[in-house]
Amino acid sequence: MTENKPIERRSPLYQLHEAAGAQFTDFAGWLMPVSYGSDLAEHHAVRTAAGIFDISHMAEIRVEGAEAAAFLDYALAGKMSSLSPMQAKYSLLLDEAAGIIDDLIVYRRGEVDFLVVANAGNHDPVVAELNSRSKGFEVSVVDESDLTALIAVQGPKAREILEATDGLSIVDGAQSLADLKYYWSTSADFKGEAVFVARTGYTGEDGFELYVGNAAAADLWKALLLAGEPLGLIPAGLASRDTLRLEAGMPLYGHELNRNVLPAQVGLAKVVHFTKEVDFVGRGAAEAGPKEGSRVLVGLASEGRRAGRAGYELYSGDQAVGEITSGALSPTLGHPIAMAMIDPLFAEIGSIVDIDVRGTRIPATVVPLPFYKREKN
Repeated sequence: MTENKPIERRSPLYQLHEAAGAQFTDFAGWLMPVSYGSDLAEHHAVRTAAGIFDISHMAEIRVEGAEAAAFLDYALAGKMSSLSPMQAKYSLLLDEAAGIIDDLIVYRRGEVDFLVVANAGNHDPVVAELNSRSKGFEVSVVDESDLTALIAVQGPKAREILEATDGLSIVDGAQSLADLKYYWSTSADFKGEAVFVARTGYTGEDGFELYVGNAAAADLWKALLLAGEPLGLIPAGLASRDTLRLEAGMPLYGHELNRNVLPAQVGLAKVVHFTKEVDFVGRGAAEAGPKEGSRVLVGLASEGRRAGRAGYELYSGDQAVGEITSGALSPTLGHPIAMAMIDPLFAEIGSIVDIDVRGTRIPATVVPLPFYKREKN
C-alpha cells in the first residue's frame, strides 16, 4: 500500500514559469519555481536591478466587520487597531504558550477591512486559529487564498519598473508609488482589474507586492517583465529568495521560527505589544519570557567557502552550544553567513564558536544582524 502524497498545487503563473525553463520544487504542497537557470544570477539581479517573484502560494485572509480591529488586537501579538488605512504591520500569531504559530503581515485596507497574509505552510492552522478566535466578535474571516495571485518585484529598479508597466496605473486619489512609504499600500488598476500594491518585501531591497485576481495574473506578469527587461529585471525563484532574505537577517518559518520558540528568543520582542489593553492570546507566557538559559538567535560569519547549513551543530571545545537554523555562502558578501540558535553565554557579539561542517570544525564569529543593508537614497 503506497502513501498518498500531498496534492501539488500550481500557481496561476505555472505555465509561464514552465515556458521560461524554470526548475520546480515542492513548497508547502505547491509546485513553485526554485530557479530559472542560475539562482546566483537571480540573487545579484535583485541586489543590482530587480527580480520578479511568483509568491502566489502565500495565504490571504480577509478580516472585515465592525470589530475587526479589536478582534485582531486579541488574536495577534501586535496592535492592529493603531494602523492607519492602507498601512501595514509585521505581526505574530502566538499560541497560549507564546510559541509562534506563524509570522504575518497585516494590511489595514479600510476602517473595518484588514488583509492578513500568512505563510503557505501555515495556511491551515492560521485560518483555523483566526476562525476559532473570532467567536464573540462582530467580524467575518474569509480565506481568499484560492482567488488571489501575488507577484513581487524586488530591487533598486522596482519602482521604475512598475511606473513603466503598460496598463498598470494608480487609482485616482490613491497614493503614488513615489510617495508610498515602506510598509504602506495603495490601490491600482491593471486593464480594468483591481490591483492592491504594497511596498513591503522579503529581500532587504526596495520592492513591491502586487495582489491581483488569478485571471489577470499572467497578463500582469508579462507586462511587468516587458517593462522591466530593459532595466535588468529577470524572473527569480525560491533559491535566490532564500539567500536574499538570509543576508537581510529575515527569519523563515520552520527554520528560525516555530512553536517551540518565544518572540524574545528570536529578536521579535518588539513585535509583541504589551501596552494593548486587550488580553491577547499568549500574553501571559510572552510576558513571563523564555526560561533562563534558553537559546537565542544570532548571526554568524566565517571565512573560506564552506558554509554551515540548517541543522549543523555549534561547539565551544567539546561542548555543544547551538545549532544553525539557516546558512549559505553569501553571494553579496562573498563569505559564509548563518543564523543560529545558541546558548546565551556564547551570544555576545564577537564570540567565536566552531561549526561542525561534516566532521570539520570551522570557526565562526557572532556578528550583528542583518548581514546586509541596502543603501537608501
